[in-house]
Amino acid sequence: MWTLIVAIVVGFIAGLIARAIHPGNDKSGFIVTTLLGIGGSLLATYAGRLLGLYGENSAAGFIASVIGAIIILFLYNLIAKKSRV
Repeated sequence: MWTLIVAIVVGFIAGLIARAIHPGNDKSGFIVTTLLGIGGSLLATYAGRLLGLYGENSAAGFIASVIGAIIILFLYNLIAKKSRV
């Protein structure tokens, strides 16, 4: 349970950093960016566990969480562009 809480907190910060790093004009607000960052952190955590990079009770590191958040933000922007057209 503690690793899930850590992943959420790290994901919150990673989402803010991912939005600052990701190029382009994002129309998403603070809440959406935060949720995408948390999703990226959880993606990095569970993908790392699946690949054997992290133990069962370990959360992804900060850099992996930022990379996961950038990936999720990129996918979100692709889906959002298609729905606007």
